[in-house]
Amino acid sequence: MARKKLSPTQMGFIVLLWVFIVAFIFIYSPEITFPTIVSIIMSGIIVFIPIYKSLRK
Repeated sequence: MARKKLSPTQMGFIVLLWVFIVAFIFIYSPEITFPTIVSIIMSGIIVFIPIYKSLRK
């Protein structure tokens, strides 16, 4: 079963939520460590690959 294409509103909300969470981590984390950076990169991949695939369709 094919997944429905994301609407521009949905994509914008997902990106804004991801940016807000990353900013929250950078502002309130006492120190930025390697695992933190890797987690942010991995979450970015999880967020942006479906958006990219949705834009390509």
